[in-house]
Amino acid sequence: MNDGLKADTVLADKSYDCDRLRHKIKDQGGQAVIPPRKHRKVFVAYDEDLYKGRDSVEGFFNKIRHVRRVVTRCDKLLVNFLCIVKIAAFAIWLR
Repeated sequence: MNDGLKADTVLADKSYDCDRLRHKIKDQGGQAVIPPRKHRKVFVAYDEDLYKGRDSVEGFFNKIRHVRRVVTRCDKLLVNFLCIVKIAAFAIWLR
């Protein structure tokens, strides 16, 4: 995690469950929403409702990766690429 980035909440899956990352997030003033791995001896509490919202974000990225123009990054300018992402998101939302 970069020291220059600030986040109120960091959502991650079990593979990111380590004390060093949790302490770094807490030191920067954020909340780590990471479910504990099975082998942990001490259970670490996390916000399960907030973690469930992560699934909808992953689902969006799974759907948007089927849009060829987004995946291949045909547009060189960021503003054009952002427009294509917004159009693809709107089309997904309409389904």
